[in-house]
Amino acid sequence: MATPPDQPDDAPFDDALDAEDSAFQEAGGVDLSEEPQTPESVRRGVGVIKAHWRHAPNGPGVYRMIAENGEVLYVGKAKNVRKRVASYTRLAGHVNRIARMIALTTTMVFISVETETDALLLEANLIKQLRPRFNVLMRDDKSFPYILIARDHAAPQITKHRGARARKGDYFGPFASVWAVNRALNAMQRAFLLRSCTDSFYENRTRPCLLYQIKRCAGPCTGEITLADYAELVNEARDFLSGKSISVRETLAREMTQAADALEFERAARLRDRISALSAIQGAQGVNPRTVEAADLFAITKEAGRFCIEAFFFRAFQNWGNRAYFPRADQSLTEAEVLGAFIAQFYDDNPAPPLVLLSQEIEERALMQEALTLRAKKRVEVMTPKRGERRELVDQALINAKQTLHRQLSEDASQVRLLASLGAVFGLPAPPRRIEVYDNSHTGGSQAIGAMVVAGAAGFMKAHYRTFNIKSEDIVAGDDYGMMREVLTRRFARLMKEEKEADADAFPMRPDLVLVDGGRGQFDATREVLATLGVEGVTIVGVAKGRDRDAGRETFFMAGREPFRLPLNDPALYFAQRLRDEAHRFAIGTHRARRKKEFTKNPLDEIAGVGPSRKRALLLAFGSAKAVARAALSDLEKVQGVNKATARLVYEHFQRGE
Repeated sequence: MATPPDQPDDAPFDDALDAEDSAFQEAGGVDLSEEPQTPESVRRGVGVIKAHWRHAPNGPGVYRMIAENGEVLYVGKAKNVRKRVASYTRLAGHVNRIARMIALTTTMVFISVETETDALLLEANLIKQLRPRFNVLMRDDKSFPYILIARDHAAPQITKHRGARARKGDYFGPFASVWAVNRALNAMQRAFLLRSCTDSFYENRTRPCLLYQIKRCAGPCTGEITLADYAELVNEARDFLSGKSISVRETLAREMTQAADALEFERAARLRDRISALSAIQGAQGVNPRTVEAADLFAITKEAGRFCIEAFFFRAFQNWGNRAYFPRADQSLTEAEVLGAFIAQFYDDNPAPPLVLLSQEIEERALMQEALTLRAKKRVEVMTPKRGERRELVDQALINAKQTLHRQLSEDASQVRLLASLGAVFGLPAPPRRIEVYDNSHTGGSQAIGAMVVAGAAGFMKAHYRTFNIKSEDIVAGDDYGMMREVLTRRFARLMKEEKEADADAFPMRPDLVLVDGGRGQFDATREVLATLGVEGVTIVGVAKGRDRDAGRETFFMAGREPFRLPLNDPALYFAQRLRDEAHRFAIGTHRARRKKEFTKNPLDEIAGVGPSRKRALLLAFGSAKAVARAALSDLEKVQGVNKATARLVYEHFQRGE
């Protein structure tokens, strides 16, 4: 039938739509009319995905699935983004997690990259930044400590380092914990006698310090050892940390024998002590590999829907410690899937060694190996060993992972029982999922801060802790009630603005229970603030210390109940004390840190344009900030490293009385 002449010809447009639908189905898409049982929310989400599919790149890239409120639900990568996006409409093959994600999706964002390796690296970076709800997430991404032997001084310093590698020098690590690196540093000082003091301390020494007296430093600051001989000690330390431990020990043993033959018994004794310190370093590391010089090892286990990844770090044929991770992952995922996602995130900001050992064969091992090699700019091998010493190391790590997960599950079960008992004591309809505890700290009203600690089924949630600097000028010094009002107002006003529709399985943003350290006054102040803001569904409890601050005699204040105490042997009482004490510890620690910062504040810090180098030049020239303040302009201009403009800036700053 011909198209009437008074109507536009839609045939080309219809043909384009038919071609597009055909391409969509070829890519793996599904016609929703063929899925009548699909829930309406999921059908709506699939419609959104199909609409965005038209603009998806037909090549490698990264995609984000975003909810109505702007929350990033999921970050994924694909060799062909167009095909991967179309696959999300195959509802029959998806687990509940994917179906929920599709139902919540209202928009998508795509990023094209050149290679699949680039997509993997970008995906890991975005996951760590955005922390999407449906991705596997590292719960603990703190940086690792390293040992640094500096190269920016004639007498290099050995020190602990964490963070960006801005300082020139050699970095050795990672160590699994601060305790492990401190232990190694202590032994390294005894073995190689390298200085650990700061450069400013070094420059101002007129006689050897205590470390020289107890044979922990060679004393280069006062010429107790020549810089040439000190450089030899530095080279020996670098060789030892680089894996040449056997040759270093053989050299020291040979020198000790020569000293003894020459009747230089004191020197021989010093060399003997150094060899003993080296033996202590190697012997205290636990299981040391014989054939693995430098490697990271990751072993994963799963139980009761929880995952545990045990990471071991081997450097210089030594075990430099281990750390356990409990990634957030859906229990429907396999161990290999979780391990692969974890490895990508772990090496997003950690350098990879030449060898990475895994307990499970991951799906994209070759791609991961290529990505780590690209990032490290050297060959990195990723493998799952089947036999030999490497397999023995993996098996040992698996045993550690299982034991760690068992302990964690046991602790979580105990924590759940404590939450249930606390909820029963305070009359909550269910065990609290999130508890917030508040306390204040100040010194006569100065440097006043408020502190909030958070607890849940996993124990104390330190990532959710917050501190509040008291800002209100209307609060009289020492007004604890006014401080608590400000803290709670800021906390819950922000919560009311930012609270999102959270996932039922995620840790909630709103507390079920609020504990305030204080009696009736603090309790009433808290009720007043929450009532003013319209916050509902939050149980408030005031915890007043007993007479003479005796533990066990705390009095609890609640709405609709007379003040009451709990039996001395009640587990809920012990738990409430732990919560209160943790808030007190956190508040006191934060306050002391702020007070210390104020005490050590230098007047030169307040002058804009005077950086660390010029500040150091002024202090070395005049000895103190007070002397700088009293100095004449002509004297300031004579300081090396300070130009006339800066000298006048400093002079006028102090002349104005600032």
